[in-house]
Amino acid sequence: MATTEIEIRVSVLENEIAALKEKLAKIETTPTAWWQKISGTFVDDADFEEAMRLGREYRSAQKEESE
Repeated sequence: MATTEIEIRVSVLENEIAALKEKLAKIETTPTAWWQKISGTFVDDADFEEAMRLGREYRSAQKEESE
């Protein structure tokens, strides 16, 4: 491989690394709320849906007892 070809490839790689570092810096400085990090975690999860149903049932029963 010729020296000029290697220099060109190294230059391209350096530019790509610089672009990746720039993207990474933006990601690291952008705070994400905890709920955004877990949003969608339980999509189509039957166990989660059952837990939500049981929670509603429990709260409904508690409300009926206090009336």
